[in-house]
Amino acid sequence: MLTYPAFAAAALAEIAGCFAFWAWLRLDRSPWWLVPGMASLALFASLLTVVESGAAGRTYAAYGGIYVVAAILWLWGFEGHRPDRWDIAGGLVCVLGSALILFGPRGA
Repeated sequence: MLTYPAFAAAALAEIAGCFAFWAWLRLDRSPWWLVPGMASLALFASLLTVVESGAAGRTYAAYGGIYVVAAILWLWGFEGHRPDRWDIAGGLVCVLGSALILFGPRGA
């Protein structure tokens, strides 16, 4: 099953791409940061297409939970801010929600 690896790779690509814009606008980095940032955002969008789902909206909704956890890990690993118990609890709730969306029984 490629769902969670695709979601994890998409989250990393999305956060890296968005961070490139953050770095340019908020951290006064060179506009050249936008080139890999835009490539990273394109990779993010393409990675979501490999997830097996009958509906794009369901894929995006389920991905949201994984994105939240990835953002918390980015906060810790790249920005040096240790997540607190509320970050961790919120991330767990999001992952559980993601699992419900992806694996919940569907009516006919």
